[in-house]
Amino acid sequence: MDNNDRQQIKQYIYGCVAAIQFLTILPIRMQIEFEKNILHKSVIFFPVVGVILGLIISLLGWGLSYAAPANLGALLLVIVWIVLTGGLHLDGLMDSADGILSRRNRDQMLDIMKDSRVGAFGVISAIVMIALKWSSLAYLLHEVATKQISIAWLVLIIVGTAMWSRWWMVIAVSSWKPARSNGLASMFHGIRRQYVSAATTTTLFLYLMALMIYAINVPLKYDFFWLALLIPMLSAIVGWVAAKWMKAKLGGLTGDTYGAMTELIEAVTLVIAVMFIHTVL
Repeated sequence: MDNNDRQQIKQYIYGCVAAIQFLTILPIRMQIEFEKNILHKSVIFFPVVGVILGLIISLLGWGLSYAAPANLGALLLVIVWIVLTGGLHLDGLMDSADGILSRRNRDQMLDIMKDSRVGAFGVISAIVMIALKWSSLAYLLHEVATKQISIAWLVLIIVGTAMWSRWWMVIAVSSWKPARSNGLASMFHGIRRQYVSAATTTTLFLYLMALMIYAINVPLKYDFFWLALLIPMLSAIVGWVAAKWMKAKLGGLTGDTYGAMTELIEAVTLVIAVMFIHTVL
């Protein structure tokens, strides 16, 4: 292995650490400069970060399903979910709602989104998203506690939701131009297709491996299979609709809209998954 190969490996390690530091508050004690080259490589590991977050949240949810009433357990789970991400995506949702729903012109919308103050639309959007997640998780925890569904269903839904929503973030940053020339989105602009392909391949590999491990130990039922197929489909559909709408309003996407799409995909996926279980099982 020559020096150039070592440098390349080092860059990818930095990209992995940058993804964890950027998307979570998990304590990785390594000083990383968030320069453009590192950020571009970091998108490969966005889905991996989703898996890490999903596993932490789902396993905690499993414990809380037995240690606390479903409503309280779900509330604690939502709080942990927000804390683990540093409130990054929720902040993006509130800023996006304040700007886009203000019905101003494009430049005024972008100015509102840059304002650190939160308006009425931002507060309302956060309340709605938290309520959707809380009620969905409360149902899932109750079903686990009463043994109506196994822990595998809870892990599939939460890990799948966290992973595929962050995969969509990679698709969004690579498919739509930034709305500003000097914002966070501009730093991700121009990502190589090979990084997007690597992120997609990683997501599919991790998802299929998880399903295979489950199928080896427990016969894979058709309803479980259809739910596993529904989660990535929802992520793509909800993400695409949201991205097209936001791009039409802003002329491009921003760092805030990436966070807003992540929150929206997570909430909608959880709600549809609960409706699927309630209807099918």
